[in-house]
Amino acid sequence: MASAWWPCLILALLSSLAASGFPRSPSRPLGKRSLPEGVANGIEVYSTKISCKVTSRFAHNVVTTRAVNHADTAKEVSFDVELPKTAFITNFTLTIDGVTYPGNVKEKEVAKKQYEKAVSRGKTAGLVKASGRKLEKFTVSVNVAAGSKVTFQLTYEELLKRHKGKYEMYLKVQPKQLVKHFEIEADIYEPQGISTLDAEASFITNDLLGSALTKSFSGKKGRVSFKPSMDQQRSCPTCTDSLLNGDFIITYDVNRESPANVQIVKGYFVHFFAPQGLPVVPKSVVFVIDVSGSMHGRKMEQTKDALLKILEDMKELDYLNFILFSGDVTTWKDDLVQATPENIQEARIFVKNIQDQGMTNINDGLMRAISMLNKAQEEHRVPERSTSIIIMLTDGDANIGESRPEKIQENVRNAIGGKFPLYNLGFGNNLNYNFLESMALENHGLARRIYEDSDANLQLQGFYEEVANPLLTSVELEYPENAIQDLTQNAYQHFYDGSEIVVAGRLLHEEMNNFKADVKGHGATNDLIFTEEVDMKEMEKALKEQDYIFGNYIERLWAYLTIEQLLEKRKNAHGEEKENLTAQALDLSLKYHFVTPLTSMVVTKPEDNEDQTAIADKPGEGEHGDPTARSMAYLTSYQPPQKPYYYVDGDPHFIIQVPQKDDDICFNIDEEPGTVLRLIQDPVTGLTVNGQIIGEKGGNSDSKTRKTYFGKLGIANAHMDFRIEVTPEKIILGNGAAQSTLSWLDTVTITQDGLSVTINRKKNMVVSFGDGVTFVVVLHQVWKKHPVHQDFLGFYVVDSHRMSAQTHGLLGQFFHPFDFEVSDIRQGSDPTKPDATMVVKNHRLTVTRGSQKDYRKDVSFGTKVACWFVHNNGEGLIDGVHSDYIIPELF
Repeated sequence: MASAWWPCLILALLSSLAASGFPRSPSRPLGKRSLPEGVANGIEVYSTKISCKVTSRFAHNVVTTRAVNHADTAKEVSFDVELPKTAFITNFTLTIDGVTYPGNVKEKEVAKKQYEKAVSRGKTAGLVKASGRKLEKFTVSVNVAAGSKVTFQLTYEELLKRHKGKYEMYLKVQPKQLVKHFEIEADIYEPQGISTLDAEASFITNDLLGSALTKSFSGKKGRVSFKPSMDQQRSCPTCTDSLLNGDFIITYDVNRESPANVQIVKGYFVHFFAPQGLPVVPKSVVFVIDVSGSMHGRKMEQTKDALLKILEDMKELDYLNFILFSGDVTTWKDDLVQATPENIQEARIFVKNIQDQGMTNINDGLMRAISMLNKAQEEHRVPERSTSIIIMLTDGDANIGESRPEKIQENVRNAIGGKFPLYNLGFGNNLNYNFLESMALENHGLARRIYEDSDANLQLQGFYEEVANPLLTSVELEYPENAIQDLTQNAYQHFYDGSEIVVAGRLLHEEMNNFKADVKGHGATNDLIFTEEVDMKEMEKALKEQDYIFGNYIERLWAYLTIEQLLEKRKNAHGEEKENLTAQALDLSLKYHFVTPLTSMVVTKPEDNEDQTAIADKPGEGEHGDPTARSMAYLTSYQPPQKPYYYVDGDPHFIIQVPQKDDDICFNIDEEPGTVLRLIQDPVTGLTVNGQIIGEKGGNSDSKTRKTYFGKLGIANAHMDFRIEVTPEKIILGNGAAQSTLSWLDTVTITQDGLSVTINRKKNMVVSFGDGVTFVVVLHQVWKKHPVHQDFLGFYVVDSHRMSAQTHGLLGQFFHPFDFEVSDIRQGSDPTKPDATMVVKNHRLTVTRGSQKDYRKDVSFGTKVACWFVHNNGEGLIDGVHSDYIIPELF
């Protein structure tokens, strides 16, 4: 069931700053100078961009803020972003004077030791905490030297859920100062087609509405853009403070020509189900209301207001009752009654006369409600095709009757027996929310916190609207037998109007031609079956037009949904089952780089001339009291990790060192000359490396004997607008529109803004991006009149520890830790090269022991490196297949 609303992002920027002991930058004069408008305390936040990319409800959101310190002393710059509690942070990076410090997700226990050391030093750099009903706040601060620039970039992902017939992205904008380049961009791609798209903001004037905000959609694509100029940001024509302070809301929905939609990409599928126009299933609802003394005053008045409004919305086919609990339990009627106008009027009088008193007996109140619903079904007092619901509201813990939470849970679970859902509403913070949530989840419901605000009655009323219109019961989504694995939840007790069911999974065989999905459910008048059949080839064609920025979005959607459901199941698990669920969720969190309750984000950055580490944890709801406090971020000493090497050289052979095994794995890629391969791509640091293959002279066409090499390499950094094109003849450096050409006959070093390029005459070129990313390009020259061979290049990664965990590519995917096991070593077809069985990435492969050459130190003869050779273009070792890494151009 969908939540009340689904924010994409809430942004707040702070530039509150204190001096520190950083040395003065020699590049800035000490005299007075005029400062740009928008500077606060010496800090100018000159660019803020919020980029939201949504494909098939899965949102990839990037918040980038750039600031410069115009002061003559170092300043502390703070970056605050509020984001949905339902989102998982996937990365945070700092870029200081062109050097990028990426984040890595680690198991929380690994980060704990760093935390303890940090506490002893009194260091704090960042904070993630809950900050409201739906939000948590990410905060990080960094000292910025005089004259220096800093870029903060936060990335997070979430699956948007449908509520009341639409998806809603809610942004609260609060930059607190004028920003030269302020921009919000939301690009939406929905294969079903977009039916509605709108955007509005509480702070937008008519002037802003006409010129700064644009929104459009056509077919499958939609776009919203908000780009106010500095003058448009002013709260008045002569003011220097910003009017950008309020809510920015984007809403959309998709075409519903078919109730179901299946999408399949690279072995993963997602199935969306939301039928329209079905008659509503009659429901029997029992409201179990806490009327203890703690509900006195405003809480009780708001509860009564909400119940009166809910009574207005009851349908005549529905049945209802009220059960009040304090020290005693009382009911409005002995049995369920139909929601006729006469009964509704009588119920209104009953609600108006509710009085608060006494203690809190949750157990007996719930047991009375369950008994009433069971009796109504057994005695056929309600229609056969109807459904039952309990909605319980309390503001405190049980303190009379049965008060042990675990015993109450057991009693309720046994009495309901899985027949209908229980929804628990916790009013305020003075209660055991984890108990309410656990009890609801194990009875097919959910818990919701009702906040003690002026709109608490609207919160209660809004929750009822979510469950007011069941269209189907006992819903089950079915797929071909022996065709799928790792399926997310596919059975639901209810489907409510305006919501959506989402199921994802993996295909056992990607080469399937057709895929069939059935949805079965009980409707108001009969049983229904909805069938969706997918032609895999047509699906592949249809999805080719999309340009999505972070790879296989359906795979990440599946991972997100799987982790979310594993964590939910874990709340009610014990012993070995809980350990298994934890291990599965942790493994996926680390693999897909999600900050979840089991992991922490670790970001290295410079502080006081030392490397330091900021650690951010995802907050959770508290057991009692304020639900904000379960998160911390810390600053502690950084120990450089071991630096394994990765390279590609020769025919072209890829060599991957696996330090924990003290061993190497190798494979080659056999492709046509002219093919360009993606070697490295890191969307966080902006680094990419691609290579173009060349063949032998004379164009030998026999793929079995043909030799191929890398004849051209392209190294680029999008953040620095810099690129290097390397061939055996020359090196071309491009910086924006400027370009210069160097020769392999040169011996030269070029440095600029965190970049260093060194050419060692006729040997190699070393490229470093700050401290932590170093590549070496080796030049291989042959006799010019050689009848077959020609000059070529080798590419070596000797340091990658500052590249992010989102790095991919034929080499880049191995920058993240992985494991393998080798067994059954046996004689191969070549007596000097034994075969073995390797288990890696859940694949069982036959590999062969061999060796390759490392030419970093000796370009003429090289050094032998023993390795396990993976056949068939690395199949089973690389993610996907090698053709996935073919791209059209070098840059």
